[in-house]
Amino acid sequence: MDGTTNATEEADGAETAGQPGRASRGVQSVDVAARVLQALAQARRPLAPGDIATLAGLPPAQAHPYLVSLTRLGLLKRDPMSGDYAPGPMTLRLALLHLENDPAYRAAVPRVVAFARETGFCVAICTSAPQGPVVVHFERAAFPLHVNLHVGSVMSLTTTSTGRAFCAFTLQTQWPPAWHEQMVGDAAERARFDALLDETREHGMSRSVNTPSPSVSSLCAPVFDASGRLRLALTAIGPTAALDVAWDAEAANALRATAAAIASQIATSGNDREVAA
Repeated sequence: MDGTTNATEEADGAETAGQPGRASRGVQSVDVAARVLQALAQARRPLAPGDIATLAGLPPAQAHPYLVSLTRLGLLKRDPMSGDYAPGPMTLRLALLHLENDPAYRAAVPRVVAFARETGFCVAICTSAPQGPVVVHFERAAFPLHVNLHVGSVMSLTTTSTGRAFCAFTLQTQWPPAWHEQMVGDAAERARFDALLDETREHGMSRSVNTPSPSVSSLCAPVFDASGRLRLALTAIGPTAALDVAWDAEAANALRATAAAIASQIATSGNDREVAA
């Protein structure tokens, strides 16, 4: 894009591609463009050109032609008023394609739709992201619910049942860096959080009552693959007056059964793997 890639570099990549024992060379300008996109993905908000350059480790003058080309391709879009850059329509289409080719996601959606219709509770399908658990599907249901949740929402690791489920069923070394910012308080606060994680592991799911939204409660069940790795989390959300969060209540048992059915399908599909990012 900036003229730094030559035909020799591209040919070298073509000659070595697919040959065992030889590392394939890529296209340097594409690698740099990926750093620009990664900077925006990590920030999770529109960024000024200078901020993107800094996060990508590029001089502003070098970053500029990448921003121009990525915008032309639809991978970025530029706000004409602020001049900030955000993900473009092509990025969204690629993200949706990534999800649609994930066996766990494909198995989860119809079962979540059925669960929402049968119980009347909203359900969020969440997956892991660098910033924390992120909603990739939100199924609305009969009970009116006043929460600001939508596809793309990032769930708090400490104050939501979803976040605690992810913490409970992954190693602490794999928790997103946001954990350090969200865990405010003294040693006693950390002890209470650890006790909630132990409770989550004991019952195979987590729950929240009137937290983080008043009058709204939730249950969250993990979905594991055949190797025991956490793939997704299913979070049922409803008015506190309607959603019984007792561990052995109907809603909890139904959510566990739904998660188990999804895990069983992806384990027996012959394609139980996470789609490469």
